[in-house]
Amino acid sequence: MVTSNGVGAGHLIRASAIARELKTSARPIIFSMAYSVVEVAKALNIECEYVPSRDKGLMPRKKWDRYLKNRLVALIDETGARVITFDGVVPYPGIIAAKLARPHVNLIWIRRGMWQKKPQGVVLGLQSKLMDYVIEPGDVARDADSGPTKSRQESLLTKPVTLFDSNKALTREEARKFLGLELDKPAVLVQMGVGNTDLDARASAVFRGLENWKDLQIVMPRKPVDQEGNPLNPSHLNVKIIRHFPLADLLNAFDAAVCAAGYNSVHEVIPAGLPTLFIANNRGTDDQRARAQWCADNGFSLYAMNESLEDIEHQTAKLQFPLLRQQIAARCKEISRFDGATEIADLITILANEKYTALVNKRMQYQRFIAFAATLRGPEFYARRLVNSCLRFAALIFRTLFPHNELPEAKGEVIFSDSRNFKTLDKYIKTQERFEHLLEHASGSYIAQRKLIARETYGEIEITPAFDAIEVETHLKFAS
Repeated sequence: MVTSNGVGAGHLIRASAIARELKTSARPIIFSMAYSVVEVAKALNIECEYVPSRDKGLMPRKKWDRYLKNRLVALIDETGARVITFDGVVPYPGIIAAKLARPHVNLIWIRRGMWQKKPQGVVLGLQSKLMDYVIEPGDVARDADSGPTKSRQESLLTKPVTLFDSNKALTREEARKFLGLELDKPAVLVQMGVGNTDLDARASAVFRGLENWKDLQIVMPRKPVDQEGNPLNPSHLNVKIIRHFPLADLLNAFDAAVCAAGYNSVHEVIPAGLPTLFIANNRGTDDQRARAQWCADNGFSLYAMNESLEDIEHQTAKLQFPLLRQQIAARCKEISRFDGATEIADLITILANEKYTALVNKRMQYQRFIAFAATLRGPEFYARRLVNSCLRFAALIFRTLFPHNELPEAKGEVIFSDSRNFKTLDKYIKTQERFEHLLEHASGSYIAQRKLIARETYGEIEITPAFDAIEVETHLKFAS
């Protein structure tokens, strides 16, 4: 289950929600460029490998596609994988190349809708033809989708995907005890990011809107400080910093929330019945403004314009009114279950396990999927090979004429580790270290292959484990 790094962790979290549903019928492995992949995968007890993105600058960009392809092929051979899913905006050539190198593997693009009208939509048709299947996770605000994916016919639409599960979520009392919150005082989750001028200004406006809410407990995943380390919250406001995943399991602890209108946030707080103010963050391709506006217009939330600090403050202040919160919560309870992760997991299982074929043929709900699949097999596979070659050739010509501004290439030793301690790995993943993350319990042949890939990528190198020699040998063989 490959995910790009993206603007936030949306691709990773959506893949993780599907992986959690797959665990009973398959062996999902998250293969992600997102920095938080180890933390997320460990929390859900899912196998993972971190792979550095092409933007990290550890190698020349012209090498990165081949590096990604080699990493994927090695992992396919190690695990016997039958399916690759990709959740991201642009399918990387390295993923397509891995599919061509291992044609028995089914390649699925899990492509979220609600795109903004940006240049990425121009090549959607070509990119889709390079895939075996395209699945679109549903969106509660799909009626407001006016982007380039809305009218495309090659994708199979499912219900929305969410990590919130009422059966797994803690009760209000349990969640508050877990978070260390007082049971008899109101609590608000604020999850909108800080760290640049725009976000800091919006966070300050949120605090101003909340400061008249008596005895309020504010929970944030990051400390509210600006780039110089100065606090954004007034001294009299109680802010508690909580880093936990999945936070969806703790949503019952809160009386209200303020967050961006990303796919995952919206599809967690609505089924949780949590009254929320959405503030659109329109970076990347996601049309958060349209999603947030639709949710507010239909009574599922409040909405504030991100460019108006006065509106953010005004809308945030509304959250303190119990009657309004009750109305929003009641409206959210009317929504049908977001079972998209289960639906997608079922479809992946079909492709991963041939013994299900006869059973699936008898199920009417999969007929469209099967008919769609039949149109993409056969001679078109070779046509896709030709198209992919032409696409890569055109890309090379374009990049020769308009080269990237290369980041400084990383130097020094290459560090290998199969650790799942995200706190330890942070210093390797979030810096310019040349770091190679290994699947836990990997075979000796896989480790040897990964070292060959590293040497091909970086040249003659010194390979160093992230532990001393005795510990790493034990860790690789007996990791818990």
